[in-house]
Amino acid sequence: MSGDRRGPPKKVVYVMGAGHSGSTILGVALGNCEGFFYAGELEEWLITGDTPRWALREGQQFWSAVGRQVSGAEQLFGSAANRCIERSSALLRADLWLQRLRLRRRYREVAERLIDAVAEQAGARCVVDTSHFPLRARELRTLPGVEVVLVYLVRDPQEVVASNVRELSLHEVAERRWRTLVMNANLCLTALVSIAVFLTHPRKRRIFVRHEDFLLDPEGVIGQILQTAGAPAQVPDLSRLRVGSPLQAGRLIRAETVAVRRHSADAAPAARSLMTRIAQAPWRPILRLLRPAAVAGAAGGARGAGAGTRGAGAGAGIESSQAPPVETR
Repeated sequence: MSGDRRGPPKKVVYVMGAGHSGSTILGVALGNCEGFFYAGELEEWLITGDTPRWALREGQQFWSAVGRQVSGAEQLFGSAANRCIERSSALLRADLWLQRLRLRRRYREVAERLIDAVAEQAGARCVVDTSHFPLRARELRTLPGVEVVLVYLVRDPQEVVASNVRELSLHEVAERRWRTLVMNANLCLTALVSIAVFLTHPRKRRIFVRHEDFLLDPEGVIGQILQTAGAPAQVPDLSRLRVGSPLQAGRLIRAETVAVRRHSADAAPAARSLMTRIAQAPWRPILRLLRPAAVAGAAGGARGAGAGTRGAGAGAGIESSQAPPVETR
């Protein structure tokens, strides 16, 4: 594929924020909207060498076809681009700066070709990328042939940390404390970089979304994201969502169909960590000020944006008609 531009820029809905924040179920829901394709975490394409980890035969064939359309990527296969360009920690690594400068031009060329190939192969007007990394979003928005709609997704940090330590036994006290400390450091760095990228992105093409608001009013929040993307698509049936062929994402993509599990406002919270409460306290007032922001149960559009309409059926409970509701972690 030459990478030459013909026609209007490809649109990418990029979901940015910390891992374990519910990006997979949000991406799947968006991917079920007409004209949208959920590609999963596209940054993994260079790391995995275009081989999806969980995809069935259909998905393997899709990504093989995409790979054949993307030329010049072989030199970037591996973790170097992710480590030097995409990860927020790269900003703190002076020893990687020269390597980042050497890789950046080729990285941008391949990223644009990859998005072109995915959109063409899927026949989609909009590609949903849930790669998380704010620095990747910063790179994508420099591409002349790509229009980035930025979704900054945030989840209660107590839930994020709990999700990361859940696999550890309660008896592994030292390991749980260490992982909690590391997770809080990562959350702080991610928040710092994400807020900077969000505030420097064009206002009309960005939206701040809380995962908890999405679970309270999934139809309404999806409708507000579609409005930000300028998409005429309708909100899909959230009780039966086809997972499709994402390259990489959370574990729920191993299923063929999933459903959103709606939570009530008084759902039981995760166990409270004093370390997390203290470490994340400075970000709470800052996040409350971010605009535009999606609002659960809002009659109009996102807070801070122009007036709009919610997706049809907002406010109704959601149950699965085939598969059991899937956890969003």
